[in-house]
Amino acid sequence: MDGKQRKIQLELAFSAEDRGEAPKTARGGTEPSTAKSATERPATEQLMEEVCERENVSKALRRVISNKGGPGIDGMTVDKLRDYLLDHWPSIREQLVAGKYKPSAVKRVTIPKPDGGERKLGIPTVLDRFIQQAILQVLQPIWDSTFSDQSYGFRPGRSAHQAVAKAQEYIGQGKAVVVDMDLEKFFDRVNHDILMSRIARKVADKRLLKLIRAYLTAGIMENGLVSPTDEGTPQGGPLSPLLSNIMLDDLDKELERRGHSFVRYADDCNIYVKTERAGQRVMESVRSFLTKKLKLKVNEKKSAVGKPQERKFLGFSFTWGKELKRRIAPAALKRFKTTVRELTGRSRSIQQTVNVLAKYLTGWRGYFGFSQTPVVLRNLESWIRRRLRSIIWRQWKRGKTRYQELRKRGISRYQAAVAAGVSKGPWRMAYHATVQQALPNAYFDSLGLPKLVVHSA
Repeated sequence: MDGKQRKIQLELAFSAEDRGEAPKTARGGTEPSTAKSATERPATEQLMEEVCERENVSKALRRVISNKGGPGIDGMTVDKLRDYLLDHWPSIREQLVAGKYKPSAVKRVTIPKPDGGERKLGIPTVLDRFIQQAILQVLQPIWDSTFSDQSYGFRPGRSAHQAVAKAQEYIGQGKAVVVDMDLEKFFDRVNHDILMSRIARKVADKRLLKLIRAYLTAGIMENGLVSPTDEGTPQGGPLSPLLSNIMLDDLDKELERRGHSFVRYADDCNIYVKTERAGQRVMESVRSFLTKKLKLKVNEKKSAVGKPQERKFLGFSFTWGKELKRRIAPAALKRFKTTVRELTGRSRSIQQTVNVLAKYLTGWRGYFGFSQTPVVLRNLESWIRRRLRSIIWRQWKRGKTRYQELRKRGISRYQAAVAAGVSKGPWRMAYHATVQQALPNAYFDSLGLPKLVVHSA
């Protein structure tokens, strides 16, 4: 069976149950409007039908496949999902509509955090990611228009860059003190009852409420054992980001009610005030709100009241002086250099090294190119080229080889002999005028080494 036939069969499977379905909601239904009665249930009570609509699940399938990701506890990979749904979607849909579907436990994995710690992720099965994605596509439009304008994380059309620019705007208005709040293990400590009560404000479909709670309590498999989950919303599933915004929307609304200037991106929240005294007062009152109302805990080690130039927000900080500019936070610069060292530390040809490095630099530039201090980026470019020159010099090893390689690159006999005979280490030799002449910037350009400064910010 070719790909086109599989797609047709899958569409038939997605729509097979629709013909015998009860009247649909107004958004996707075919029932004439004149047949609706005054006692008809509100649309939010029939959201499960919207979740299972052919167009919605087809879109969810495409998204999950494009996002790729590893398998869950059942070992099913993303490339097997389409065939699996060909055989099983009708029965899965029946379980969902009947409110009887039971999610699988999530697989626990840990990834390193930029600050040196570890972040725990819960990876749902591919099937559960598909169902969560279908739910997300229905619920996101219901909530997103009601969220605060100061909430930027995990929302369509919003980005971390916008959040940083908004923070810069507040600082430029004279709010020279930031209340930098970080929630301790937020995704692991979300109170299920509080979260579900917030979801129930807009969702009346008990089947969908039951399913979302089932995802929250599905359990974590680690080292072959499944542990129950009575709090938290595991990172790793498509639905988790929306649930986090629903949970923290109460915080946003409270800060708006108090008239604060703030920016929130996921569980990072910065509140901008004019004085240190005001900052301490805000820190204490918001800490109390989070603890009492949302049962969340502020990370005291990472939270502080201080100057924005001394704090970091989403990898950025700000310059001192009259002209306020976005700059890359020192911790992010340190992390960048560590990663470059790791990527260039293996025994590869220089072309292979540049190829590996180029993928990282392109992605890094896409984010941190938003800084307004291009001199820092140019210095990083220079540092990277010096590191690559030192690697090449080390690979040439012997004086004879170094002499020959320098001569190949147009260096005079005298200069090549002098440089080849120097006993300095590779890092110092990478700064040597003769080595730079033999391995100019244009050489690394020809290998495909990306520029970090595309244009002046």
